Amino acid sequence: MTQSIEVRHIRVEFQTPSGAVLAVRDVSMSVPPSEFMCILGPSGCGKTTVLNCLAGFITPSAGEILVDGKPVAARGFDRGVVFQDLTQLFPWRTARQNIEYGLEVRKMPASQRHARAAELLRLITLEKFADAYPHELSGGMQQRVAIARALAYDPGILLMDEPFGALDAMTRDNMQRQLTEIWSATKKTVVYITHNVSEAVFLGDQIMIMGPQGTIGATLRNEISRPRDPLSDEFVKLQRQVLSYLTH
Repeated sequence: MTQSIEVRHIRVEFQTPSGAVLAVRDVSMSVPPSEFMCILGPSGCGKTTVLNCLAGFITPSAGEILVDGKPVAARGFDRGVVFQDLTQLFPWRTARQNIEYGLEVRKMPASQRHARAAELLRLITLEKFADAYPHELSGGMQQRVAIARALAYDPGILLMDEPFGALDAMTRDNMQRQLTEIWSATKKTVVYITHNVSEAVFLGDQIMIMGPQGTIGATLRNEISRPRDPLSDEFVKLQRQVLSYLTH
């Protein structure tokens, strides 16, 4: 199951004791089924706010969000979410038990839960660590478990908020390659938040560049064939193009 996303002129204002704060001024985007969209921009530009609107955690002050043509009004099992925080896993549950959590909430029989968790552990190549607790796993392993947990109930959309931001550079590079493999195997529609230009070029079919106060500077299509070589001329050229929008 994969789904499309359509965002039409959303605006988000937060009410604070000192008055209204504008987080997102005007954002529109279109993500076809199975595409990988990267949203790139500096801290404070509204990236995470947009993602939270897609997840149903925040209701826009204006505009609308459609998933497969239907308005998003709240959280739903059609959207899985992965955060940056390495503490997002339940520390008292093993890797297998963390993956099964959403399936327990949905009252799936234990035999089916176990089979689904085993399938996902194979996908993320952590079969040998099924009974390990989060503190026994590296940061990259924990994030793979978090991705598997988000995929467990087979959502059409995967929303990712800088999931590799807390990892060291080498682990991050490895995780980007593994995420590409997971995406290729599952064909989920992905919206991925990042502030890393190279990461956006490596992962995205589209790159939406956000500017100050929740505006869009540009949306670029990435036609570089996969697997992508970060040292290739076309990769470096697109990086420079993206950077030109970020510095103006």
